[in-house]
Amino acid sequence: MIYLRVLFEGEAHWAVQEGDFARLLRTAPYEVLDYDGRLVPLSQCKLLAPAQPTKIVCVGKNYRDHAMEMGGFVPQQPILFLKGPNTLNHPDCPISAPDFVTRLDYECELAFVVKKRAKNVRAEDFADYVLGYTCLNDVTARDIQSFDGQWTRAKSMDGFCPVGPVLTDEVDPSNLTVTTRLNGVVKQQGNTCDFLHPMGDLFAFITASMTLEAGDLVTTGTPAGIGPMEKGDVVEVEVENIGILRNFVE
Repeated sequence: MIYLRVLFEGEAHWAVQEGDFARLLRTAPYEVLDYDGRLVPLSQCKLLAPAQPTKIVCVGKNYRDHAMEMGGFVPQQPILFLKGPNTLNHPDCPISAPDFVTRLDYECELAFVVKKRAKNVRAEDFADYVLGYTCLNDVTARDIQSFDGQWTRAKSMDGFCPVGPVLTDEVDPSNLTVTTRLNGVVKQQGNTCDFLHPMGDLFAFITASMTLEAGDLVTTGTPAGIGPMEKGDVVEVEVENIGILRNFVE
């Protein structure tokens, strides 16, 4: 199933995609699909980020090649950090940074939305807790990350987490190509089969430490090839069989 969040006639709705149409829902699709009876053309909708998280849990250095380009330290267990809900950004919307940021980087990632409360989940059970998978750009103020020596401020500025365009449960997350294009040129490309820490292990590790709530967003790390974006650039994050998340820098 393909889930959407759309803006239709000035109101935000969860929806299920049916071809070129969106079947609107009364509530988020975490437990049941409660259709409101309307089937509307996608051409009359604006796509929103398909997530309403209380928190965004991120994994650092989950591809060996990215760990090497960031200094060669390959973590033996997942490195976790958080982005706040203020970072959530939508498809085809601008990415901007405060004037004091001198290097603004893209990071393509596969992400997923949690559909029910999760605590101490076994690795083999993680799929039971996933509503669907989507594309995410973990926008980073790289100069701030270097200056601060930790990641909170650099990763958590307003709009630093574009997500979308859709959320789907129709993919195998263990074998998906993840790509960044900047102004049409491929800058990053990796495959989730190369994760240092597979999806189920990540979920077990995260939920051993914190409770995830329905709607929370988990993102899984970026491959090598991170680099800067400039004002006027168009950045695209594509995840195989999911879609293309497109934003522009202003």
